[in-house]
Amino acid sequence: MPCYFCLYPWIKRFIFFHNKRHPNEMDETDVSRFLTFLAVRRHVSASTQNQALSAILFLYRSVLKKELGWVENVERAKKPSRLPVVFTKREANVILECLERDKWLMASLLYGSGLRLLECLRLRVKDVDFEYNQVVVRDGKGQKDRVTILPAMVKEPLHRHLGKVKRIHESDLKAGFGRVYLPFALARKYPNADREWGWQYIFPASKRYKDPRTGTVVRHHLHESALQRAVRSAIRQTPITKRGSCHTFRHSFATHLLEDGYDIRTVQELLGHKDVSTTTAHNCSPAAFSEQNFSNNPSISPTP
Repeated sequence: MPCYFCLYPWIKRFIFFHNKRHPNEMDETDVSRFLTFLAVRRHVSASTQNQALSAILFLYRSVLKKELGWVENVERAKKPSRLPVVFTKREANVILECLERDKWLMASLLYGSGLRLLECLRLRVKDVDFEYNQVVVRDGKGQKDRVTILPAMVKEPLHRHLGKVKRIHESDLKAGFGRVYLPFALARKYPNADREWGWQYIFPASKRYKDPRTGTVVRHHLHESALQRAVRSAIRQTPITKRGSCHTFRHSFATHLLEDGYDIRTVQELLGHKDVSTTTAHNCSPAAFSEQNFSNNPSISPTP
């Protein structure tokens, strides 16, 4: 669902740029001129230029019901090439020590399992296998499932956390609620699955809310901003000057595995990358790029 509050200002700027002409009177050439102006004269970033294009496409396709032709001859804003920020092992542990309870648990999964922020928040109870020490990521980036490792240090705290979550779920059931959102058409195929324990979110929100799509009162997962704020606050409590975030834990996970001798193909699978070049981009430590890690021979990959 598009963020209309983000799109509206770009639509307004597009119209004003062309002296308040009606969009029905303009075509892809006018769109190209506006996007080029943003890159050349306003020096916007590539993501900002893309947002402007998305707003204009939304205007024509969803509001005016008019298809634009191929937008050509656009001066594209250059996307900067930056090295990823990576915490050292000591820095990661110092930051984790500044977090408490469920925030510590979520950040530990980001660092110990290499999860993206939303992948962590969308975890369901059934996605964690304590016996095999693994976490199943469902419908990750690119709509791909994958399996990653469950760090030993979170097993016992996660057990205790799930006990608290189960009590919340049982309380919701007694109150006539206890439902969660189910992906795709599972709600129609399994009408009562949204009340089952296995489908509940591991990190539920503190309050229930009414799902606007179905009108059902559900308990969604915790909002991503809760952990983002906690991690920013934790970093400020330390002497660390790096511009870190929740995603920095994922970069650190990949880098530290390679430094410890894991084969880069193994790390690629744990991260869920389609191309190994994306995995190398997650690292900025020279120690991570040894000849062994880049060998195509799986027989020399060390046992974790």
